[in-house]
Amino acid sequence: MIKYLPALILLFCFNQVKSQPLISFDTVVSGLSKPVDIKEVNDSSHRLFIVEQTGKIRIWNGTSLLPSPYLDVASKITTSGGEQGLLSLAFHPNYSSNGYFYIYYTNISGDITIARYTRSSADVADSSSGVILMTIPKPFANHNGGNLVFGADGYLYFGTGDGGSAGDPNNNAQNVSSLLGKMLRIDVNNANPPYYRIPATNPFAGSTTKRPEIIASGLRNPWRWSFDKQSGDMWIGDVGQNAWEEVDCVKADSILNKNYGWHCYEGTHPYNSNCSAQSNNVFPIFEYSHNNATGGLSITGGYVYRGSEFPSLQGFYICTDYLSSNGWLIKPGDNGGWNSTMQTNWPAGISSFGERADGTLYATTLSGTLYKVVASNALPVRLASLTGRETGTKYEINWQVQNEEKGDIYIIEKRIGPSDLFTEVSRITAESEKASNNYSLKVPLTSGQTFYRLKIISVTGQVSYSNIISANGINRQMLRAFITGTILMLKLPSKTTTIELYDAAGKSVLKQETDPTSSQTNIPLTTIAKGIITIRALADNEWQVTRVLY
Repeated sequence: MIKYLPALILLFCFNQVKSQPLISFDTVVSGLSKPVDIKEVNDSSHRLFIVEQTGKIRIWNGTSLLPSPYLDVASKITTSGGEQGLLSLAFHPNYSSNGYFYIYYTNISGDITIARYTRSSADVADSSSGVILMTIPKPFANHNGGNLVFGADGYLYFGTGDGGSAGDPNNNAQNVSSLLGKMLRIDVNNANPPYYRIPATNPFAGSTTKRPEIIASGLRNPWRWSFDKQSGDMWIGDVGQNAWEEVDCVKADSILNKNYGWHCYEGTHPYNSNCSAQSNNVFPIFEYSHNNATGGLSITGGYVYRGSEFPSLQGFYICTDYLSSNGWLIKPGDNGGWNSTMQTNWPAGISSFGERADGTLYATTLSGTLYKVVASNALPVRLASLTGRETGTKYEINWQVQNEEKGDIYIIEKRIGPSDLFTEVSRITAESEKASNNYSLKVPLTSGQTFYRLKIISVTGQVSYSNIISANGINRQMLRAFITGTILMLKLPSKTTTIELYDAAGKSVLKQETDPTSSQTNIPLTTIAKGIITIRALADNEWQVTRVLY
């Protein structure tokens, strides 16, 4: 039998079950001018080409930064907005023979522009060779997206922002007649204007009312995204609005015709009440709130590490927050779901990550530094067990840790209502180094169901969370749900005053007041889509939650 937990629990139930590598950053070169992209040229020289937002592409040959730029398009771009400028570079799969490469920039008018150029020599491009493939007008200066990537299929992919301002006021992201707020795919092997074709398998290929370049919609600002070079899965770091940053991941065989939800949803949370969930919605595998301590304000997406230099990092997706300097390692769990660990004190202002063909990862900061990403000092498993039991009027929480270091911090957090955030109850600091140690804490047992988790902050700044446990409370009648045909039968706790129902997409589909003396109510489901239904009941001023499969 599958046990369904509230959505918030699923999002934050990251159990550290395996060793996590500790990430550090080695300086490669400094003194760059707002670097925002790093690409290795595919001509066997293994040189790194660094895109500067101010308009130049620079070459790092492995030992030094060449003094002259590979290309300078400063006269063609605008940088008046903080998110504008020269934003990305991609080399044609046959660059070694045809010399073609592509750039993504905002032109003098602020419009997104995709252009093709040709090299003149190994270290210099022909600045007069540029041809425009696509120009996408924009109503505002921000949210330009800006990452060009060739897929294993040989097509050119790029993600665009929703057009800017706040809240997508023009509804671009959900409008498939607009190229804004989308993931696009084109075949650039076309010698004649507009120098690209539409791949036959694009979802809207041949349409006259929907833009055929579109393969996915519902993006806010996919500033940095990537393919997993081993699996082909697509990973997107989509910058959020006021509350949530998100990471999306779709399998290589299912990237077409997806809707990432914006501006109906911000992360997994409803944003626009006029929107409804779509059948092709993709919800993030990871999100974090706007909080500098545990999250941040602007995500910079990265890569899945597929190199051989750091085996402990193998298979982890790495991303960071531009403003908080928090970083995350994300990997599929052994039994489904995703494991995530946060690390702190990464370089401030990481604007982008880059990847060599051998899997080596790099990062840039807008202040002008190129770093190599290094994994070292694999951290051992901290948490061996966490249990809880009701003892009289107390709830006893017991946990065991291994390989403890002096200064490690253990924080018990609790949450009551399904929409509440976890808050700190108590913290303990390790006083010495021990191979194994046991802790126990008793907290008052309330009349409502309460959820608890353990937050661990290591002396190196790594943050991880335990699984979630719960106390049912004193003399409590639990909310229960049963379905017969199209009728939802609810057994109500005493003093229930409000009932709320949410569909599988998290959208509220019913809210009604109830007689606090009633012990049961029936609700017809004829207008509710099939899937997992979440039920909340406000009983005695405390929320209870259950789920049922319809």
